[in-house]
Amino acid sequence: MKKPLIMTPGPTAVRENVRLARAEETTNPDIDEEFYEFYKETCYRLGTFLKTSNEVRILSGEGILGLEAACASLTEQGDRVLIIENGIFGEGFGDFVKIYGGEPFYFRNNRKRKIDIEELKAFLDKDSNFKYATVVHCDTPSGVLNDIDKICPILKEKNILTVVDSVAGMGGEEIRVDDWKIDIVLGGSQKCLSAPPGLTFLSISEDAFSAMENRQTPIASFYCNLLVWKDYYKDKWFPYTPPISDIIGLKKAVDNLLGEDNIIERHDIIASATRAAVVSSGLKIHIEDGYSNTVTVIDVPHGINDKKIIKYMLDNYGVMITGSFGYLEGRVLRIGHMGENAKAGKVGYTLFALQRALEHYGFKLYKDMASVFFEKI
Repeated sequence: MKKPLIMTPGPTAVRENVRLARAEETTNPDIDEEFYEFYKETCYRLGTFLKTSNEVRILSGEGILGLEAACASLTEQGDRVLIIENGIFGEGFGDFVKIYGGEPFYFRNNRKRKIDIEELKAFLDKDSNFKYATVVHCDTPSGVLNDIDKICPILKEKNILTVVDSVAGMGGEEIRVDDWKIDIVLGGSQKCLSAPPGLTFLSISEDAFSAMENRQTPIASFYCNLLVWKDYYKDKWFPYTPPISDIIGLKKAVDNLLGEDNIIERHDIIASATRAAVVSSGLKIHIEDGYSNTVTVIDVPHGINDKKIIKYMLDNYGVMITGSFGYLEGRVLRIGHMGENAKAGKVGYTLFALQRALEHYGFKLYKDMASVFFEKI
């Protein structure tokens, strides 16, 4: 079966050297001390990628595992937790907080704009009694990007631990964990890293580990307990058998990223050209500011069915894009230009296919999107 061109905002295309790395012969990762060295080196490489000297851990589970693990490990009964939200995933952090007995307090902002820093400062001046705060770097359903370089230092000034979901950001957006005072940042293998889905990874600060160690009650989970990973290398003990082939592939994907000097610039150029092409054609970008380098979200024109557009593109041009969910279901189309997807040929062809699909269903565009796109890059 011929595989489609996957232009969704994750999972993304996987480079051949990553696929081949996953096919390497493996050992027993629980007892082979050489694998402990390999795991440690992979974590170190991830730390280099994240610009941090904090401890990094790789967990067996899709990115959502990292979100839940951070909340499970930090939250105790009655803890006040600040949920900074301007999107579906931002709001969703509150559900994890409630599961583990915490009390979520929501700082809500316009979901078409990035978090307003001055409004957040004013909010915190009135109430900053929170154990930790959560924020999403790039809220993938809408494509809005938040200024975590400004948000996290403000929170740390108030002695609030910071938890950042950068699953759809890191690799396509600048991230400097230490400079930006991020206590826990979460990533996933299937987005800008362009490895298969199935792994999440986190950097964990000393302040975050200290909060876990000084809890009054035990962490109410094993699989989501980050503390059990703290001394894995010293003790030569993994809490569970690591998915060794996935981690070998992840290491190769990280090496791919670190071997590219202009990766942020590449994503920025592709994203800017995509938005210019969309706007010039008469379509509307869903958000009003805080544009992400990794995903463009487009309002579905009135009278057009999003599912028909998606199916027409797949059936006739072999291109797979997606809609969204929650309050955005049926209202937007999403193009993922992250990692291996953020290549001019792939995005240009995607815009060509989208235009043909829209024209098939009666929507006339002002300009040829692919032509504008290639003019801008």
